[in-house]
Amino acid sequence: MPQPLIAVTAASEADAQPYLRALEKREAQVRLFLPGEALSSEDPLLGATALLLSGGRDVDPARYGATPDPAAGLRLDPARDAMEFALLRHALERDLPVYGICRGMQLLNVAFGGRLIQDIPGHTAENGAGPDADSAHHMVFLSIGSKLAAIMGSGGFMRLNSRHHQGLREAQKAPTLLAAAYGLGDGVIEALESPAHDWVIGVQCHPEREAEVPSMFRRVFQAFVERAEMARERLRAT
Repeated sequence: MPQPLIAVTAASEADAQPYLRALEKREAQVRLFLPGEALSSEDPLLGATALLLSGGRDVDPARYGATPDPAAGLRLDPARDAMEFALLRHALERDLPVYGICRGMQLLNVAFGGRLIQDIPGHTAENGAGPDADSAHHMVFLSIGSKLAAIMGSGGFMRLNSRHHQGLREAQKAPTLLAAAYGLGDGVIEALESPAHDWVIGVQCHPEREAEVPSMFRRVFQAFVERAEMARERLRAT
């Protein structure tokens, strides 16, 4: 049987590689979307039946009705914003699986009507946020009753990597999304889920860096690929 096709967004081919490897090792086909790419009006995802929103630069505050904070050190990519919001809108309309990672989770929150904190100290390692930089680490509580915990087979406390300077707390969360995990001590939301959709999950950590997160995060990638296959079969039947 052909492998499911998953759309992956990224700022560049180099940035996309860790995400592509994580999906390909689980026998998924991938289609990479980069900023500035012209999207089809009929099928922006070009046949893909799932969408992975990867990490990267900051979502433009204008997307959630805010003015950029000059002290926040924002790095914006309007072309990527436009591409990802369009792809996400199409995926949600068709109830396709969506997995948002770091920036991807933040973009999910904004797309559902939430906002972001433009700068949160202490969530990035001291030597910067580039692909070769170290990750910061912190303790997180994963809600036992969440979809994410069910996929991973366990909730509770865990140590996760951290490579972001933006995020959200309860006050910024989109009203229709559920918080599935919180950082201990600062209340930063570490995972989001949409109860109105079959499989829409965002995580603030970077599970594609498999050595830096608990091994059970690998089940989330596997579940995502399986849901892409289920979505393909559902669409074929309609």
